[in-house]
Amino acid sequence: MLTYARSLVRSVWRLPAPADARPPGSLDLALVAAAGVLGVVEATVLRPEMDHRVLTLVSFLFWLPSLLVRRTIPVATVVVFAVVMCVATVLAGGATDDLNTAVVALLIPYSLTRWARGDAMVGGLSLFLLVAGISLVSQPLATADRVGGTAVVVAAAAVGAVLRTRSMLRSRQLDDVRRAERESLARDLHDTVAHHLTAIAITAQAGLAVADSRPGAARDALRRIDEEATRTLAETRTVVRMLRAEDDVPDRPLADLADLAEPQAGGPVVDLALDADLATLAPTTAAAIHRIAQEAVANARRHAADATEVRVHVTATGEEVELTVTDDGAPGVQSPSGFGILGMTERAALLGGTLEAGPRADRGWRVRAVLPREESR
Repeated sequence: MLTYARSLVRSVWRLPAPADARPPGSLDLALVAAAGVLGVVEATVLRPEMDHRVLTLVSFLFWLPSLLVRRTIPVATVVVFAVVMCVATVLAGGATDDLNTAVVALLIPYSLTRWARGDAMVGGLSLFLLVAGISLVSQPLATADRVGGTAVVVAAAAVGAVLRTRSMLRSRQLDDVRRAERESLARDLHDTVAHHLTAIAITAQAGLAVADSRPGAARDALRRIDEEATRTLAETRTVVRMLRAEDDVPDRPLADLADLAEPQAGGPVVDLALDADLATLAPTTAAAIHRIAQEAVANARRHAADATEVRVHVTATGEEVELTVTDDGAPGVQSPSGFGILGMTERAALLGGTLEAGPRADRGWRVRAVLPREESR
């Protein structure tokens, strides 16, 4: 049992900070501002009889803004909170009354277990529990109140730990999907190059056979070889671009989808339409949109017979973002890799979204993905 406990502590201590922490946004500013206003109203209007009213309010307003960095620098939040509370206790000659609005301090243990590095989480939680414990013990509270207060703090930390674990599992699943996609793309690259090189070799042999007797046919063979080589190069570039390391993809703006519209010899034209309000998408959502669009366009270029145009449309509506990729290829001819569709479907599902892929009623193929604008926290 002791060995297991030590192993658990070491595992927690070595946890890296989650990579999905967002910087402060408008909702964070609104939360801090609203809590500040409510604190002022409570101290000046609702509870004028409170002991050390001014000191309690000032200390609350001092540590409250630190909640803005609770995701990016959670340790700073708990340090500011602890220092301010200790100073207030010294100035008051003992524990001060708490504002009811100070319940927002529960975001501190939550943020530590959700966003902090392992060693910072352990140290930060220890510091917070020490300060909160001193406050609970030094105030004339009933035992039930002390137990209840401790339970609420533990519950807040537990919620953060659960959400952190869910995020880690989802990241691992995404890594598995990416790895499988890359293996599938590598197989596609092998098949594509082998097919085109075989055609080039056969055409070259035919050209050599008639080079002396039929120079015109030999020139036609060289022309076909040139066209085949150009298509091979274009398709290889597409697959290689998709095989590049995806670690940088979440940081790429959706404007980079314009890369998909680059013309390729003998391929369909890609018409790209982006909604104007996409800057607020969660990084993982933007990455998924980018990757699904990339895969869908590549499938259309490889499998859509006689297609002249591929339309890529990304739009944001309410809490969702929708991606639609359609082409005008010949009906009944396309047969995109089932694994590619499976990979796109799994990528959408991991973010709580859906994906549909299949032939259109009139002509061509359609891929439609609907994803949440932001990840669940």
